[in-house]
Amino acid sequence: MAKLKRTLSLFEVTVCGIGIILGAGIYTLIGIATNTAGNAVWMSFLFSAIIAMLTGLSYAELSSMFPRDGAEYEYTKHFFGRKLAFVVGLMIFISGIVSSATVALGFGGYLKALIGTPVIVIALMLILLCAWVNYHGIDESVKLNILFTGIEALGLLIILALGFKNIGSVNYFEMPNGFIGVLRASALIFFAYMGFEALVTLTEETKNAPRTIAKAIIFSVIITSIIYVLVAITAVSTLDWKVLGSSSAPMADVAAASMGNLAFLILGIIALFSTANTVLIQCITSSRLMYGMACDKALPAVLKKVSCSRKTPVIAIGAVAVLTALFVLPKNIELVANITTLFLFLTFATINTTVVILRYKEPQVKRPFKIPLNIGKFQVLAFCGALSSLFLLYFSLTNIISIVG
Repeated sequence: MAKLKRTLSLFEVTVCGIGIILGAGIYTLIGIATNTAGNAVWMSFLFSAIIAMLTGLSYAELSSMFPRDGAEYEYTKHFFGRKLAFVVGLMIFISGIVSSATVALGFGGYLKALIGTPVIVIALMLILLCAWVNYHGIDESVKLNILFTGIEALGLLIILALGFKNIGSVNYFEMPNGFIGVLRASALIFFAYMGFEALVTLTEETKNAPRTIAKAIIFSVIITSIIYVLVAITAVSTLDWKVLGSSSAPMADVAAASMGNLAFLILGIIALFSTANTVLIQCITSSRLMYGMACDKALPAVLKKVSCSRKTPVIAIGAVAVLTALFVLPKNIELVANITTLFLFLTFATINTTVVILRYKEPQVKRPFKIPLNIGKFQVLAFCGALSSLFLLYFSLTNIISIVG
């Protein structure tokens, strides 16, 4: 049977992480989050960043211990057993699928704002295109990711440059819904940090995977966290939070507030590259997770079929495309994003707990990357990651109930 091709370097994997993270919430969900948190939306990003880093450290340690594409499924199997591991793997798979659907809707929203196209049709077309690129090969997909990541980073740098003169012009602690509103926005905006956990599914295509994946996770979370907080501060400094909170193309509207319609057009186009990039990488990582679970017999064997010519998991790629398309149909970005984060927080609580338990159960296993700050064998940061994940899970549930109620 054909196998996956091991070609990715630290730079390429880190850029993959930055690309998938940057393209999601900052371009599509910052408006909705600002409507809840007001000018204090930067605090929502900062709080989410802390949780992302805590959980990212847990993923880094586990990926260095068990360098296989099964990811969360592989990790939790070592302590919780195959049944619960299957549930965890399924949760992260669903969150990846729903994430792709959410960002595809964001892509459709930006294109509608630019030329008036129907959101659903465009979102479905993007999913099909990303599936084709995914099938074509991992090298081609990563090269496209690097290009798109550069473009989307440029868009955020433009926002920072245009809005720098406005920093200090508003009260950054204005919270229309109090600190609870900031926490509810954090539960939603955590969606913007999705991507670091998906890097572990590239293990079997990465050189020196145990160390490379761990470093890439940490680097991508730190870099994107700094960018997110700065952009959030700049956005509310440039555009009134009430206006920003009602926008379907928030980053483009922020640019337009500084330089008019030309800036709106430029940022709208950049947002298309950014959101398309996230859908592409989520499709790649979701298909690799499905492939890894199939290789371990947790999913049907047909899903581990690898194309002899392209060296990519062709059946898994097709299945991911179909399932992603189904989640596009509800059309409500806020609802779909909150469903995604709900699954994420459940998964992250489990992953962090796994790190704590494995320090006792399997202390002899080699850990090329090991999380610092321990009390004896007790891992403090992983425990904090588990608690904080459960804390935000409550606010995800609150958001969902509010939307459907």
